Amino acid sequence: MKLLNKKTIEELEKIFADFRWDVKIKFFGKPEQANCRYCRETKDLVETMCGLSPKLHLESFVTDTDTEAMEHYGIKHVPALVVMGEEDHGIRFYGVPGGYEFSSLVESLKLIASGEPMLVQSTRDFLDQLDKDVHLQVFVTPSCPHCPTAVVLAHRMAYYCKHVRADMIEATEFPELAQKYQVMGVPRTIINESGFQEGAVPEDRLVEKIKSELMST
Repeated sequence: MKLLNKKTIEELEKIFADFRWDVKIKFFGKPEQANCRYCRETKDLVETMCGLSPKLHLESFVTDTDTEAMEHYGIKHVPALVVMGEEDHGIRFYGVPGGYEFSSLVESLKLIASGEPMLVQSTRDFLDQLDKDVHLQVFVTPSCPHCPTAVVLAHRMAYYCKHVRADMIEATEFPELAQKYQVMGVPRTIINESGFQEGAVPEDRLVEKIKSELMST
């Protein structure tokens, strides 16, 4: 993936100028000498982005030596990004956020920097009453124009509710995971390992799917 062009950089600088809160990005990858093409691309991307604003702070970890940090943040696959503020809200990216998924990364930064998840009231009411853990894994590909909608919604839910974790997973980078969860098309959101939602659906549809999954377990 190419690094950001001049136009994109200018657009990002305008977005970042409005940031209210600092955003922390934790990058996890293999050592430099290891064969991990997407680790290098992912790190280059977030390094470039963090160089555009004093509100963005990057910390890098490697699999061989930073096992304690990987365990703390629950990282099992690389490359991975944790996007957080003073608190960890369970927002994760697995795989390089390229193509259409670059917008998902930008939206996650905006989410943390603004503190406003922009969820409808019925979704907030559901999340306010949630007392069980929910893990959302949104499988995507960089060429899917509908995938960011599903990723952003999952990340907003995770930001709003401490019981929700949300991962973006690039299906072609992690074929073993795509096969495990029978991902035949994207976006596909896996709910607590066994449930799933196909496509980018409105908030109420995803909420109903989550409710159904929680009731069946």
